[in-house]
Amino acid sequence: MAAVQNALAKSFKALHTSGTPLIFANIYDAVSARAVASLPSAKALATASYAVAEAAGLKDDTLTRTVNVTAARNIASAIKEFGKPLSVDFQDGYGDELEDGVTELLKAGVVGINLEDYNGSAKKFYSISEAADRVKRVLNTASAFGVPDFVVNARCDTLVHGGNLEEVIERGQAYLAAGATSVFVWGAGRGVSRDEVVRLVKEFEGRLNVLLNLSGGLTTKELAAIGVARISIGPTLQIGAMAKLQKDAEAILAI
Repeated sequence: MAAVQNALAKSFKALHTSGTPLIFANIYDAVSARAVASLPSAKALATASYAVAEAAGLKDDTLTRTVNVTAARNIASAIKEFGKPLSVDFQDGYGDELEDGVTELLKAGVVGINLEDYNGSAKKFYSISEAADRVKRVLNTASAFGVPDFVVNARCDTLVHGGNLEEVIERGQAYLAAGATSVFVWGAGRGVSRDEVVRLVKEFEGRLNVLLNLSGGLTTKELAAIGVARISIGPTLQIGAMAKLQKDAEAILAI
């Protein structure tokens, strides 16, 4: 079983290629997961914690490990027939629960996670050495489980909290050195500019994940040309789906 899971993890890792990026239409529950997994163009699946929380009636900063893992189990079961890799947005790894949580995900068949460097509970960043060590702890846990090719997409929130690009580079390089497959630089409302993406691709040797901005941001083709390895869309699909549901429900109820 572990050998099969690691083969899936290895194929997932290989999809992270600078210039021909892995593109995610992020999912959040079993229904959305099956809809995306059924598409031949979907090479792998990844959750977005904000959307997972919303689907559970919670907010992103109140999403617990238990709820997140339960959602991952349901999604993994729903898409098993498609044989595609699943990565889970595991927030900051839930403090001291990191190894236990990752083990639960591994048991569910998950082959990768997003791991943030900002501790939401403590409202502060892990130091660079602490955050890099947490990447190593995830990979050590996965290796002990028999999945040494487990993928860690290390998220850096420095820009969101007013930090500068030099710190992002320092942190990202430390995470890559610790074994992360890629670094996700999140810009939230400020975004990440073209010049910043170009610099980060250079400093991370292409191992960069960026969030696709459908409202006038860089296109997937432009990001590929710059050399990113991974593109995600966060909770955009969930937000759009709920807006359409509300609009359609309003029309029905007005009849």
